Amino acid sequence: MVQERTLPVLQTSPAAITREEGLRVYEDMILGRFFEDKCAEMYYRGKMFGFVHLYNGQEAVASGVIKAMRSDDYVCSTYRDHVHALSAGVPPNQVMAELFGKATGCSKGRGGSMHLFSAEHRLLGGFAFVAEGIPIATGAALQTKYRREALHDASADQVTACFFGDGASNNGQFFECLNMAALWKLPILFVVENNKWAIGMAHDRATSDTEIYKKAKAFGMHGVEVDGMDVLAVRTVAQEAVARARAGEGPTLIEALTYRFRGHSLADPDELRSKEEKDFWFSRDPIKKLAAYLIEQDLAKEKDLKAIEKKIQIAIDDAVTFAESSPEPDPSELHHYIFAD
Repeated sequence: MVQERTLPVLQTSPAAITREEGLRVYEDMILGRFFEDKCAEMYYRGKMFGFVHLYNGQEAVASGVIKAMRSDDYVCSTYRDHVHALSAGVPPNQVMAELFGKATGCSKGRGGSMHLFSAEHRLLGGFAFVAEGIPIATGAALQTKYRREALHDASADQVTACFFGDGASNNGQFFECLNMAALWKLPILFVVENNKWAIGMAHDRATSDTEIYKKAKAFGMHGVEVDGMDVLAVRTVAQEAVARARAGEGPTLIEALTYRFRGHSLADPDELRSKEEKDFWFSRDPIKKLAAYLIEQDLAKEKDLKAIEKKIQIAIDDAVTFAESSPEPDPSELHHYIFAD
């Protein structure tokens, strides 16, 4: 069997997205896919070092959630963070330079692939340890609520999106933070990117209840399952959750059923997953699905999509040129950014 349960079906009406919105989301997904493909090329050419975890196949989750939010909302990621950063608005040049370890990177060359951060773009960071970002995101949501209710700051209505994998849902931070978020009605979206595998451990072998979204019920929290290979379905669920959070109605646990098209990292030979399983999910490519929808609904022509792809490819090539030509961090700044200045 290639699935552990039936995939959710969300009927999307032709009016679910406008032409402008559809092309914006398509461009964001193409940016993520092309960027990650270029990362693989650069890694194997020896331009990047350490562990690099790519997001290919999961683009509908990042684009569907983050593009349903405002630019002043918060995003908290994992070690698979490149595409979350891009969707949050961090320029490709800065992300690529960070992966090259250059001073012009969004983390000044200190973070690399797993530790992207941008205060300007409200990106709270990528985190190497499983579930490490969940308490950070919960804290961000708490400060928003505190500023609004205790400090009477009417502008404090930001929502936080916290992304993590299925493996993280077995960790203590997950349960502790869901409890606090529900208790205090924090404006946060807990987004589980269930790609079926936690490194080399199959999801159905690691948890007593494979339906993660149902765990929300234990905390009196709203939980929802969505097809993470359908960006319009993810977008609809995210819009509803964001609206609830911004209205003071508390958190939502969103389980997006998705799949990574590459191994756990670029150092992973990816020998544990069967060809049957991979082929099943490859056939559900979220970018191809959105492209077909836009054309079928007469929201875009093939030439429109090709123009976007050409534009993004130029941007990715420019990002590589920028990263290669950027300076290395100056050794004299070795102790900078360790403590607050």
